Amino acid sequence: MNPKEFDLKGYLSTKRTLIDRALERWLPYAVGHAAPVKEAMRYSVGAGGKRVRPILILAGGQVVGASDHLLLPAACAMECLHTYSLIHDDLPAMDNDDLRRGKPTCHKIFGEALAILAGDALLTFAFELMTNPELTSEIQPERINRAVFVLARAAGESGMVGGQAADILNEGKTVEAQVLHYIHYHKTAALLGASVEIGAILGGGCEEDIIRLRRYGQALGLAFQIKDDILDIEGDQNVIGKPTGSDARQKKVTYPSLFGIETAKAKALELLNEAISLLEPFNHKAEPLRAIARYVIDRNR
Repeated sequence: MNPKEFDLKGYLSTKRTLIDRALERWLPYAVGHAAPVKEAMRYSVGAGGKRVRPILILAGGQVVGASDHLLLPAACAMECLHTYSLIHDDLPAMDNDDLRRGKPTCHKIFGEALAILAGDALLTFAFELMTNPELTSEIQPERINRAVFVLARAAGESGMVGGQAADILNEGKTVEAQVLHYIHYHKTAALLGASVEIGAILGGGCEEDIIRLRRYGQALGLAFQIKDDILDIEGDQNVIGKPTGSDARQKKVTYPSLFGIETAKAKALELLNEAISLLEPFNHKAEPLRAIARYVIDRNR
């Protein structure tokens, strides 16, 4: 298939709708004594977003022949976990942002205490979805166990949380390239790599395919973070949905700040080519992953 013939916009729209409908169905409704925190959960998840991570789970599973139906609980779990991280990132103690996805951040609507609890609830609900017997009965238990382990490792101190901590601790400091790579790899690439890997694991992929798809996701994740850094400088706030220039204001270390904007763009392109080359053994079923990699570099939000 010629890459130009693949309708990525249509593919993303279809998968996003599928994921959104499942999230609407599975997220707890705002009833009972804990209704406000459930409302905050739904508000934050429903604020929109590209749904890149859950779509990568579906696309990773597609490569090894799995159906969307099989992978939807894990895809929704990933979106819940990602949204929890955004809620906490936006808090005054962290990035102190007023807008997320073009809407007021969770703590601006519900207050800091409920925002923290909504993030906590989404994190734990993610693992509830991943292990719900009613939703995962068609998947081998050992594959569920492995996928949960991969998600937990990529999200916790070995992954996203560790990267976020290093990012905060190095604000305003002069850091070496090795530290910057650690931050970007753990803060963003680990979870994106885990997304594709989880799709391959739950989809029944062999070990070689799982490893190759994990490496694809990690390269994609680094490119994604570098592109985010670039957009924070060159992007349009109205398109992105959040204020630009926050990295510079908070004196965060980024690829553009350390190496310059042109070198950052070249590095993102190098990672794109690496990601696509890892998909060479796969047939047309990997075309969504190829197109997503190109989209990550070409996007304007």
